[in-house]
Amino acid sequence: MTLILIALTVAVSYAAFKSPKLMGQLQFNASKIYYKKEYHRLFTHAFVHANWEHLFVNMIVLFSFGTAIERQFEYNFGNLHIMYYALLYFGGILVSNLYALFKHRKNYFYNAVGASGAVSAVLFAAIFFDPWNMIYFFGILPIPGIVFAVLYLVYSYQMSVKQKDNVAHDAHFLGALYGFIFPVLLNPALFEQFIDKLFRII
Repeated sequence: MTLILIALTVAVSYAAFKSPKLMGQLQFNASKIYYKKEYHRLFTHAFVHANWEHLFVNMIVLFSFGTAIERQFEYNFGNLHIMYYALLYFGGILVSNLYALFKHRKNYFYNAVGASGAVSAVLFAAIFFDPWNMIYFFGILPIPGIVFAVLYLVYSYQMSVKQKDNVAHDAHFLGALYGFIFPVLLNPALFEQFIDKLFRII
């Protein structure tokens, strides 16, 4: 599933790099969704990216943690693991931009692209299942997953409030929360396992 998502995202992003018209048709635009009912944009924006660097970072993170989530879901949910993985990913796409949909619905010029919300959901689901697993920040600095999670949420929230760049930090924040909560929605008993793993080392 992860490899299929990566292949599809790379293919669509590459096509959009070559075609500004296609990029314009797929990107997130709250005004067009809200007033023109172009609901496909709620999902298609995750398959196009601003540039190669943006695409590369998202796909590397997705590959690194998506394959781990596939194994966790198969272990915990059996034959339903593919469906649940799809709900995690596509749910992350949708939930991560609900706030932006409301906030920017009157701003015709606001556009957003990228799978960051969904990737954040996958990353935080992985942290949920293994909170002390090391995450290598920038591929170099090892940080326990649960520590990274707290820092990531604080940073994303603060940057969302400041709005000093063109990054959709609110989408990162909401996608991350969704990914962390999603396994509990499927099976509330998993939260007890998370707490047990969290305090086992502490």
